[in-house]
Amino acid sequence: MHMTLLSVENLRRRYISGGRNVAALDGVSFSLAPGETLGIAGASGSGKSTLARVLLRLAVPDAGKIIFEGEDWLSLKGSALRKKRQRIQMVFQDIHGAFHPTATVGETLGDPMRIHETVPKASRPAEISRLLDRVGLSASDADRPVNELSGGQRQRVAIARAISTRPSLILLDEAVSALDVQVRNRILELLVELQREQGMSYLFISHDLAVLRAVSHRLAIMDAGRIVETGRTIDVIDAPQSAAGRALVSAVPRLAIDKRQVDIVHKSESKHDD
Repeated sequence: MHMTLLSVENLRRRYISGGRNVAALDGVSFSLAPGETLGIAGASGSGKSTLARVLLRLAVPDAGKIIFEGEDWLSLKGSALRKKRQRIQMVFQDIHGAFHPTATVGETLGDPMRIHETVPKASRPAEISRLLDRVGLSASDADRPVNELSGGQRQRVAIARAISTRPSLILLDEAVSALDVQVRNRILELLVELQREQGMSYLFISHDLAVLRAVSHRLAIMDAGRIVETGRTIDVIDAPQSAAGRALVSAVPRLAIDKRQVDIVHKSESKHDD
């Protein structure tokens, strides 16, 4: 059995919408191992984004427990919470609204290092250059305003920012849905390569089963605030057992997956098998 990086137990979250009491999360439980990618798929309103917000502590659950790196994540406060936040990062869907409109690339990458005190001030320029090189950008891009970059370049900066605090877990909420297919494929390959090098875990939320098949070791299907099915990604997609899973698969008559992408994640799948 693998050591557990993240354990989520019986998460519940309700809210009022149009006078109705809606269960956004209704007893969600799962675990995530170091170096593993868990894909989360589901129809709109199934609870995927609410789950991400609760995991980031941007929303408070009504009940449940989250154990992250052996600590009760929901009970941390003050300096203990600030210190732990560097270990869990997020790559957002909105590549245009995810950055300060006037910030340079260097400022965007340097701020997390300063806030979390992960890199001494004198060493930050070299670390920024290293991060940019790692995500396929040039060190000279540090002086460019983020708002002058293309969509693909911005998402590379977002990934560089996420890994700048040396996290063990990155949440990606529809992180490549705004990119064209060619750029999307390059970003997915970069994410898998970074995971192999640094051993990070990903929680990858997407409506796109082709994307999830390309990068996820396991796949969880959400419906009405619950996880209704989970298993190896290829098994869930090839033979879904839940009604929600079958509906998602049937909505995509032909999964247009680059064979090379599938091979990338399949080569690393064996280390996550029990």
